[in-house]
Amino acid sequence: MSGTGDLQDAGAVVWSTEAMMRPGVRLGVDVGSVRVGVAASDPSGLLASPVATLPRDPSDAGADQDEIAGLAGGRVALEIVVGLPRSLSGEEGDAARLARAYATDLARRVAPTPVRLVDERLTTVESHRKLRESGMAGRSQRAVVDQAAAVLILQSALDAERMSGRAPGELVRVVARSRRRPRTKEPRR
Repeated sequence: MSGTGDLQDAGAVVWSTEAMMRPGVRLGVDVGSVRVGVAASDPSGLLASPVATLPRDPSDAGADQDEIAGLAGGRVALEIVVGLPRSLSGEEGDAARLARAYATDLARRVAPTPVRLVDERLTTVESHRKLRESGMAGRSQRAVVDQAAAVLILQSALDAERMSGRAPGELVRVVARSRRRPRTKEPRR
């Protein structure tokens, strides 16, 4: 008997330390009040890479979210992972509320592609540290720190799924907005 297939055919149990990973490209998003960083994984879900830094559009038009939706569609994304900035104690403040609202709006735009929220404590701090260590000056970091944070968020989600075999974080549930039809009186007969 040579090879795993022969062992499985013989009824042997083969153990693996690596959990199953869903194939497919994922996007990672770091939401800020001024900029939004975007990263993407390779199709095997192994490695996250920077994609873009978008100007944040807080209006209802959401040009940044439209661009992310376009990236997700163009890459046929399996899901989009949005960073949820909790405090060190795990509490959620204003930045977390902003990220939740952003993720909900994004989920409406990209449905049926799932959007998930994952813990992103200290990713921006870590991104600044790594960029500084690479020799990038402080002012130059502004243009890429959001992408770097998105890479850390996405890579963390990929690693968590690889270890657990489960999709990372919390699924953003989209509740359809009801569209009431105006009442009209029927003509009397």
